[in-house]
Amino acid sequence: MFENNKILILGFARSGYEAAKFLAKRGNKIILNDAKSEHDQDKIDELKNLGVEIVLGGHPDDLLDKTFDYLIKNPGVPIDHKYVLKAHELGIEVINEVEMAYRLLPKDIELVAITGTNGKTTTTTLIYEMLKKAGKSVHLTGNIGYPLCGFLDKIQSGDIIVMETSCQQLENLTQFKPNIAVMTNLSEAHIDFLKSYDNYKRVKAKIFQNQTKDEIAILNIENDDVLEVTKNIKSTVKYFSSKKQINGCYIKDKSIYYYDEKIVDLSDIKLIGNHNYENIMASIMVVKELGVTNDVIVSLLKEFNGVEHRNEFVRELNGRYFYNDSKATNIKSTQIALSSFNSPIIVLLGGMERGQKFTDLKDYMSMVKLIVAFGECNKRVEEFANEMNIPVRRFDNLDESVRYAYENSNEKDVILLSPASASWDQYKCFEDRGNEFKKIVNSL
Repeated sequence: MFENNKILILGFARSGYEAAKFLAKRGNKIILNDAKSEHDQDKIDELKNLGVEIVLGGHPDDLLDKTFDYLIKNPGVPIDHKYVLKAHELGIEVINEVEMAYRLLPKDIELVAITGTNGKTTTTTLIYEMLKKAGKSVHLTGNIGYPLCGFLDKIQSGDIIVMETSCQQLENLTQFKPNIAVMTNLSEAHIDFLKSYDNYKRVKAKIFQNQTKDEIAILNIENDDVLEVTKNIKSTVKYFSSKKQINGCYIKDKSIYYYDEKIVDLSDIKLIGNHNYENIMASIMVVKELGVTNDVIVSLLKEFNGVEHRNEFVRELNGRYFYNDSKATNIKSTQIALSSFNSPIIVLLGGMERGQKFTDLKDYMSMVKLIVAFGECNKRVEEFANEMNIPVRRFDNLDESVRYAYENSNEKDVILLSPASASWDQYKCFEDRGNEFKKIVNSL
């Protein structure tokens, strides 16, 4: 499989590079195409030395024809890209790097796949860290930044793969079947990519499409959309709940229980917020299926600080507590962050203008004492603050915003970067925005 074929890889990035490198070593004729002209020259040279033909700077109309066996697209490539549409017309299978790598995995591995609108990265990381602490042979892959095909030469029979799975990846999966699949929650997101919320939900549910009663689905019973899209799946379903006692994982008396067995007191968990307790319950349910003991779970939860840029604690300075939630690129993520604190909040909002509805934050602003608006959409953030009668100050950049927030804070205040906006107006990625925030905070 995937030997001596002619394959077009659409999109460079990490997954395109890893896929081209792997497939070129299997006797395939590989053409890698990307609209951008500039990429890492060392990687370009490496691929060329492997015989990969690289076409950059555009998408020539005559590049794709019926002589190709596969089109492997980067997850971020739109579903209506002209090559994707043409491939469908020509009967060329369109898959992505995840599907390609899945088809080449040993049959006796354990695959855990995690999807959802929010909490994917934290849940994926928790599961991986718990399994690693338990001494399991485990690999962390997927949307978290490590393409699955980059691990194909390392994965052994009996290994465990823990994979964050995005909607962009799920769109072009056909045979992919995880032994355990997790859906953390669903809310409206990525409409620009998948065109409608109904389509987004349909694509998210594809994580379960090949499961049978022999595979496990772990679901958030408190999310109506999760329940709706999974009502006809064939998996063995298990639930977690942050609101009521159920036959599954739940919170009672300020502790987390797993099928009526107490696992950990909430006071012993380093992460804060109900959303994190949901992520933790999903993680516990997965690792219990894989034989991890309670002492390992509790030990990890006592020391786990969270994932970088996801409501990440940065520092305490003169009684002020700084949190970096740069990953909050949508309104729902910021709603979750604002719900995590019981202290007065100064929140930094803004970034790329995408028509986001800041008014959807109004029910989450009860602890907010000051809004600092920054970035491309700072005027709309200011208008929202004025509508809410919350003091506001507008700046163009993050440096001035952070310093103003600190200068106007009091002891016990939380100063929270949770932009509810993408970072691309001023930064290459949300990680760069979060790193600059931390650098500024640590310089105060």
